[in-house]
Amino acid sequence: MITTKKLFALTPICALFAATSAFATNGMLMEGYGPISTGMGGASQAIDHGNAAMAQNPATLGMMADGTARVDVAFGILGPDVASTMTGAPTAKSGGTSYLMPAFGYTRRSGALTYGMGMFAQGGMGTEYDATSFMAAGTGLPARSELGVGNVIFPVAYQVNSNLTIGATVKFMWSSLDMQMNGSLTNLAGPKGIVSGGAGGLATQMGNMANAVGPYTTPATPGGNINPDPAVTIARIDFSDGNKFTGAAKSTGFGAALGMTYKINKDVMMGASYQFKSALDDMKTAANSASLGIVGMMTDTGQITVIDFQMPSVLSVGASWQMSPSLLLAADVKSIGWAESMKSFKMRYDSSTAAMGYVTFALPQNWKDQTVLNLGMAWKANDALTLRAGLNLADNPIPDSYVNALFPATVRDHVTFGLGYQFSKSDDFNMSLTVAPSVSVTNPNTTITTTHAQQNWQFMYSHRF
Repeated sequence: MITTKKLFALTPICALFAATSAFATNGMLMEGYGPISTGMGGASQAIDHGNAAMAQNPATLGMMADGTARVDVAFGILGPDVASTMTGAPTAKSGGTSYLMPAFGYTRRSGALTYGMGMFAQGGMGTEYDATSFMAAGTGLPARSELGVGNVIFPVAYQVNSNLTIGATVKFMWSSLDMQMNGSLTNLAGPKGIVSGGAGGLATQMGNMANAVGPYTTPATPGGNINPDPAVTIARIDFSDGNKFTGAAKSTGFGAALGMTYKINKDVMMGASYQFKSALDDMKTAANSASLGIVGMMTDTGQITVIDFQMPSVLSVGASWQMSPSLLLAADVKSIGWAESMKSFKMRYDSSTAAMGYVTFALPQNWKDQTVLNLGMAWKANDALTLRAGLNLADNPIPDSYVNALFPATVRDHVTFGLGYQFSKSDDFNMSLTVAPSVSVTNPNTTITTTHAQQNWQFMYSHRF
């Protein structure tokens, strides 16, 4: 028998797995959590989709039968296909093509109260370009990024009356980042790059070198910083631990969400939730584990701090309609607050040598708020088999002039499919497939065109007792 004590004993292992980096889908967020919701286009606000509800609308956990408990063990395989091209250079294809995303959840209902815990990867993004690509900017060094955000979630749902259920979650969150970025020193040290420099020689040295290079041959770029021209002085920021589960820069923090469902009648339900903007500490590397250099001229070792990186707020409203005993329809609208959380990407580099001081960088992002429409259906073919399909329709939150080939969170629409099979009253299996058609975006400042498509899988085994 699975006991609560045994479930909590698994926490350290599951937390390690859940730290794996995700890849951008709706911006940096997943297109859906759990294969039931994802198979229905990510709709989640007014349907029963298991313990993944704690990552979306916790009030739907109140749909459990009184006196029962549920364990879900899930994993996803995210398959991004990213390539970047630039005039006069061979296409650079990202080697980041497969990301494993495990998840776990446990809930129990006792009377009007449902409670539990779970671990889910919330989102992220990343790419890997080899040292021979134009993304290396002639340095012979690879360019890569890997951002992951995960959380341990503690949900509670309370059935106020036969129609109304309210819910809330508290999240312990963590984030991690690897980055190996090559860029024009002129862009990095210019007014759009270094915001300030501390007392010491590092900022002065970089500024002098940037001035000596003179105006950048491509117009000053708000979102890009790659030019393979060897005459351009190239700066490199490098911090990476090579671990598939963590990044070199790490932080922890908290998050929270509120939710509700309301039964209009026996067939129609409405739901809504609000995910608050995260409260993560600054991500930091270990001392002397990062480097900042000017290729062929200088390299310094120190510590990187990623300042005030946060996951956005999300407001969601949705409804479901049990159109017939075998057919369920669902639709959600989500508003994701990227404009507040992704204004710029700020970093501070502290040299390990006191005389060199520190410099701070701010790479403008200026993402737009994103609206996502989730449409889904589930058809119960027989007592055991359920088939699902859906659409996840969204705009691209990144303005073209700010798209960086290292962070191409540009996927828009998704077509989703899924199925569930119930082996017994206590055990079932669910899976989903998401296909995101290729999207091409050209940054007019760098003339780099990045294409991005995805094929993602999710699988889940559930046990009730």
